[in-house]
Amino acid sequence: MIAFSTIFKYLSLLGSFATIGTLLSMGFLLLDHEGKLSTSSLKLRRLLWGSALMWALGTIGVILFTLANILGQSISVALDPTVLRSFVTQITLGQYLLFEVVVALLVAFFALRIRHILATIFLLILSLVGLVAPVFQSHAESSGSHGLAIGSLVIHVVGLSLWVGGIISIALLDPQDRPIAVPRFSQLALWSVIAVVVSGTVNAWARLDFKEAWSTAYAYVVIAKIVATTILITIGYLHRKNLANRESIDWKAFARLILAEALIMITTLAMGVWLSSNEAPTRPITPKFDPAIAVAGITTPPPPTWSRLIMSYEPDALMIGLLVTAAALYIKGVVVLTRRGDKWPVGRTVAFASGIAAIDFATSGGLGLYAHFAFSYHMVAHMILGMIAPIGIVLGAPITLALRTLPQGRNKDERGVRGTLLATLHSKLAVFYTNPIVALAFFDGSIFALYFTNLFGSLMQSYAGHLFMNIHFILAGILFFHVVIGIDPNPRRIPHLVRIVIIFAAMSIHAFFSVALMSTTTLIDQGYFASMQTPWLIDLLADQKTGGSLGWAMGEIPILLALVATFISWVKDDSREANRIDRNTARAAAMGKPDELAEYNNLLQQLAKRDRDEK
Repeated sequence: MIAFSTIFKYLSLLGSFATIGTLLSMGFLLLDHEGKLSTSSLKLRRLLWGSALMWALGTIGVILFTLANILGQSISVALDPTVLRSFVTQITLGQYLLFEVVVALLVAFFALRIRHILATIFLLILSLVGLVAPVFQSHAESSGSHGLAIGSLVIHVVGLSLWVGGIISIALLDPQDRPIAVPRFSQLALWSVIAVVVSGTVNAWARLDFKEAWSTAYAYVVIAKIVATTILITIGYLHRKNLANRESIDWKAFARLILAEALIMITTLAMGVWLSSNEAPTRPITPKFDPAIAVAGITTPPPPTWSRLIMSYEPDALMIGLLVTAAALYIKGVVVLTRRGDKWPVGRTVAFASGIAAIDFATSGGLGLYAHFAFSYHMVAHMILGMIAPIGIVLGAPITLALRTLPQGRNKDERGVRGTLLATLHSKLAVFYTNPIVALAFFDGSIFALYFTNLFGSLMQSYAGHLFMNIHFILAGILFFHVVIGIDPNPRRIPHLVRIVIIFAAMSIHAFFSVALMSTTTLIDQGYFASMQTPWLIDLLADQKTGGSLGWAMGEIPILLALVATFISWVKDDSREANRIDRNTARAAAMGKPDELAEYNNLLQQLAKRDRDEK
């Protein structure tokens, strides 16, 4: 039965990687025609349909054999409708696997219907989410330091899917399409390789017991996988070296090299499936029971002090990976501008770096660590993620930097990456989200839905839920401050008076939320903090009220700063408008033309004369 489980897991991974690689080729690697899929991309839709169907069928097999292994029964027991329904609706692992099946079926359904680049990109993002969902419930979560283990595993899977999937799709492309797709994929493959190697190393260091591993079959397979990966990296280096002189490339020999790379990739993937299906020699767990490890996967820290808050660090690998990627792309954009001879304001770079550092402190730093154990520290982290860090991100103007540095279309008809970003900014969805009322609802309205329902306690119970909260805080804050003080392009022009009204509304709503939180007489965490049994946290209700007061104090200051910034922007815009009118008037006078006031008076005289004539 284990052999069948491994086979289905392999089919699931191969199908998912081929699906992601095909969507990658359709959305980014091949040419588009003014935002629509080209003929070459449309040819890949059948491959996309077949890959997604293989993914769905393989994952269904994984569900059945996983359930049979858990029950210790034959596959016939797992096929019982009642047992199967209970697994996929009540058990977290079953729910994640069912979500993966649904995503695969959705991609298969839309595979033969998509015609636009934006729809392809949406399916690519959805596929990546569906692929990594079961990872959050993997065996790494129970090994301690799960923020490091789970996060690095997610990055590893995403990097592999883009790398392996891209190689598979390029190997299956028509020969005339490869010269177009390979140069762009070569750049993406470099980033993917770095992500795979670093995340794999970190995950192995966090989970494995190296003293006991070397004499096992698990170690031999790991070594074989390392050798295969080294060969793949070498082939990738040859790709980049050959692409440096594109005119002299022997594309037939290049195609054979790509085919060999794809075969090695598939073999390496099989090794990875075998490793994931067998028990790894993990580090021994400390005999002393710690409720915090069972609940949050983190050892209970000592009582908080200023030095511990500043110096402690519990790495959240996935969040760190996202922050490093964002910072690297921003730095690359600044370097591109500098080499071009253009200048980028240093203040914007400092603001963006400050926002990134604040997010890291609130998620992986000492504050992020203690936020798992006390509501008061959780609320401080919430304020930093939702109100302080977003201001730095927004003032860093990342969208403006992207528009100035992203590559243009490779021919006159291709929209390209920059054009796709512009189309997204002007889409109906962007217009909807940048509506001030919508931004305010996400910024302030969502906190009532989070903290005054069972949602908060449920999300705190898992790494995925905690990650979802953090990302929601960041995105809601970025959206709100982009609308009220943003310097990046906005699909709608919002008058300054409306911005000020929205800011005052945000202040009032936030104050009301804080007062309501301070007035609570029951705990809102559904028993989460009590289950941690933190020895230095005695009165949970008092800590909850302290969190409300800290949220009020910390939340009002950024909003007041946004109000001041809006007033200053209003004054500057009025001054620029007055200067523009003065310049137009001076220009008209120099050319012997009447100014705007004279033209307006002349219009009034003409209207009065027409009225007299009609009488």
